Amino acid sequence: MNLILDEISKKNSKVFKVFFDKNYLSLVQYANRYLFDKDSSEDIVQEVFIYIWENAGKLKIKTSLRGYLFTMVRNRCFNYLKSIKITDNYEFLEFNINLITEHVFDSNTEEDKKVIYHQILKIVDSLPEKMQQIVKLKFLHNYTYSEIANELGISINTVKTQLKRAKAKITELVTSILILLQINQ
Repeated sequence: MNLILDEISKKNSKVFKVFFDKNYLSLVQYANRYLFDKDSSEDIVQEVFIYIWENAGKLKIKTSLRGYLFTMVRNRCFNYLKSIKITDNYEFLEFNINLITEHVFDSNTEEDKKVIYHQILKIVDSLPEKMQQIVKLKFLHNYTYSEIANELGISINTVKTQLKRAKAKITELVTSILILLQINQ
């Protein structure tokens, strides 16, 4: 067993206080990247420490204690977001983008496809810089949401929100282009 956990399981409050003081702030900052709410972030981190205090003797940690703490905080942030009905609908986003792509590439001439492709690139280039980076990492480089979040130093929720907004802009503008191409035929 981890020596710190061993001491905490014996209810050594001095060890627990040092452990708390050493990790609390970084865990709150980490939680806040998911929640954008400092009070909720602090609540979640405090719940994690209470859980550790109450269950230290039962915990079977196979990685580092610090890694375990961050994983607990992340999971509780996800549970909190689910509880307030913020859910991951990225599959919907990807479905729609794939649908647009399939429609564009199945129903138009080669020249139209080139026009649409270049227009999509222009649309992506016109997005705000951060949104543009996220879209390119996701769809040109096939990064996962967590890889994008790590690469750009932002939360997964920010990645998802930015992709959702980008999808709305791209869909709106591509639809306009498709309508114009249909009118010209």
